Amino acid sequence: MALKIIFMGTPFFAVPILESILNSEHKVLAVYTQNPKKSNRGQKLNISPIHQFSKINNIQVRSPITLDQEETIFIKKMTPDVVVVVAYGKIIPKEILEIKNIKFINIHASLLPKWRGAAPIQRSLIEMDKETGISIMKIVQKLDAGPFLIQERIKIEKDDNYNSLSNKLANLGSKLILKSLNLIEKNNYNLTEQNEDLATYATKIEKKESEIKWNIPAKKLIAKINGLSPFPGAWFKHKNNRIKIFKAIEVDQTGKSGEVLDDNLTIACEHKAIKILSLQKQGKKIISAKEFLAGYQIKKGENLL
Repeated sequence: MALKIIFMGTPFFAVPILESILNSEHKVLAVYTQNPKKSNRGQKLNISPIHQFSKINNIQVRSPITLDQEETIFIKKMTPDVVVVVAYGKIIPKEILEIKNIKFINIHASLLPKWRGAAPIQRSLIEMDKETGISIMKIVQKLDAGPFLIQERIKIEKDDNYNSLSNKLANLGSKLILKSLNLIEKNNYNLTEQNEDLATYATKIEKKESEIKWNIPAKKLIAKINGLSPFPGAWFKHKNNRIKIFKAIEVDQTGKSGEVLDDNLTIACEHKAIKILSLQKQGKKIISAKEFLAGYQIKKGENLL
């Protein structure tokens, strides 16, 4: 028998997972997502990727500022079998979690208990993890601490950035959610408790973290660039211009940290150097280093510290 689902999610990461459920035998009753945000320029309201997808597919959307008593009543009235949460961005209150006859599960982009919290994909890249994965767990009051139904790992490739790794994990999540729902439907699953002693936390990426510090090893700097690419983007300042780096490689050259080693955007780090491959001047589009240097000069011998 098909399950009745309420889905809670917000970013692009959640879209393939919602689409997978929508294309299955299970029925999506309604979608919760973050309320529309004003754009940086002007007063235009931007709806979330999940909101946009739901509108196109004629799914009922709710975007309350808080999950209050009205939402508790609504969820009770809809009588879902399962509430699926994927990067929703709000804590589910106790009053909702305690509604009888509903299973609440969360799809989290890490191998729990490692990287609980808001930015597991970015942190796994920045910290140069060799692997990551998807954990599908029961939701409890403590953040990402519930026992998991399913966990599957994938290798982090050398060239992965936030965008590519996020896409891989979303695709994996879209397969594992169907497997999880089928196990729940058959009441044929086990829950594995997390080891609290191994828990680490993927705190939200703060704006100040995006600024590049050249006095670290090139390998660590590339990991940071990859973890923050394409958003928010790792940046440095040059003559009052903020310049974001989106792709770079490590090269076997040396110099003082922050020193420009040639006219092709090779910059020295604490250990070795990076060669910048693509970047963006503030307010402009992302372009290759060759295109950038055709209209902007960062000369050999300058120091970017």
